[in-house]
Amino acid sequence: MSATWEPTSAGVLRLPSGRLVRGRGLRRPLPAGPEPDFALYLLGQEPPPVPWEARWVRWPDFRLPSDRADAADALREAWGRAETERVEIACGGGQGRTGTALACLAVLDGVPGRDAVAYVREHYSHRAVETPWQRRFVSRFAP
Repeated sequence: MSATWEPTSAGVLRLPSGRLVRGRGLRRPLPAGPEPDFALYLLGQEPPPVPWEARWVRWPDFRLPSDRADAADALREAWGRAETERVEIACGGGQGRTGTALACLAVLDGVPGRDAVAYVREHYSHRAVETPWQRRFVSRFAP
């Protein structure tokens, strides 16, 4: 298996377990450094192909995933793979949908749902998780 991200790299969230996940906005250039082993893309339309393994969840901007069961399955896969692989989670801007997904990963990692948004805002971006329904989605997300 590949190494994980550098914990000091921009956009990399360290979960309580030590797993590292990179969040980013796809409207920005690919960051310097190693490519992901696996990426989870949260977009309203299917993303263009990438040279690494990727999964797409239909998730319109400022909204919630179109298929919540598929999203939960994809988030569990990303969390599990982050133990030994470089995992990236990305949407257009890297804040709302990405922040919401990272907060759900924090829940999977043992952070209580009511605290997960604050955790991601402290350790990833203070602008993460943009809407009240995204915050509610995280608070109700079940491991």
